[in-house]
Amino acid sequence: MIICDLHTHSTASDGQYTPSDLVSLAKERGIELLALTDHDTTDGLEEAVRAGDALGIRVLRGIELGAAEYSGLHILGYGFDPTGLEPLCQKLKESRNNRKYQILDFLREKGCPLTLEEVESIAGGTVIARPHFAQAMVRRGYTESNREAFDRYLDTKEFRQRVKRLKADARTCVATIKAAGGRVSLAHPYQTGLEGQELENLVRTLADYGLDAIECYYPKHTPEQQAFYLRLTEKYRLHATGGSDFHGERVKPEIPLSALPLDVEWLVTQPLNAGSR
Repeated sequence: MIICDLHTHSTASDGQYTPSDLVSLAKERGIELLALTDHDTTDGLEEAVRAGDALGIRVLRGIELGAAEYSGLHILGYGFDPTGLEPLCQKLKESRNNRKYQILDFLREKGCPLTLEEVESIAGGTVIARPHFAQAMVRRGYTESNREAFDRYLDTKEFRQRVKRLKADARTCVATIKAAGGRVSLAHPYQTGLEGQELENLVRTLADYGLDAIECYYPKHTPEQQAFYLRLTEKYRLHATGGSDFHGERVKPEIPLSALPLDVEWLVTQPLNAGSR
C-alpha cells in the first residue's frame, strides 16, 4: 500500500496552486504518490514531475476528461505519454476558450456582468474555467461563495443547456489515453447521476472500451455508494482508485487533499518520475 491522492487540480486548469506548489503541499501532508489530473490539459505535468524529483515525492502524470454522454461523466487517465493526448487536448482547449464568451453573456443576462480582463487575471494565463468566474463573482459581491455561484448560476440546468463546450465521447477518451500508454479510471461515479443497474451498464460499457479502474474512494461518496462501486470492481475485474478532487481552499474549501492507502502496483509499472519525457 502507498499513501496516495490520485485526483488533484492545479492552476494549469481550475485549481488554486501551481503544479509545483501542489506537489510541495502533498509532500507536507505525507502523500507518497500524487497524480495531477487537470481538466482537459497536460500543461502542468512536467512542472509537477520536476517538483516531485526535487522534493522526493512520486508524481504520476494524469488528466481528467469530461465525456459527452453525461454531464457528470469524467474519465481519469494515468501514466500516459503526454504527446499522445496533445491533439485532443488542443481541440478541447479551443472549445473552452470560446466558451468564456458564452459564460460572460449568460452572467450579464442574469444581472452579474463581469469583464473578461478580471476573469483572466484570476485564471493567471491558463484556460478560463467556471471556478475562475465563480471567484470573480465573489469579488464583485454577486455571491458570497464559489459554491453559491455554482448553485445559482454556473451549474444550473439552464446554464448547461445554453453554455456548451466540446467533449469527446467516452470511447474516444478511453481509447486516446490507452493509445498513449495510459491507464483509465471512472471518476466519482455518483456525479453521473446513475445508480444501480444503470450505473452497472455504464461500467460494463466502459470496461468493454478498456476501463481499468473505478474511483471508489472519494470524499462525497456515501458508504453505501463506495461499497457498491467496490462490488463493481470485483465483478468486472477492475481496480479501485481514490482521490480528493482537490482544487485548493479558495476554490473548493470543503475538499482537502486525501491521504489514501491504495494498492497501486498495477498502476506503477516504472519509476513514476521517469515516465514519458
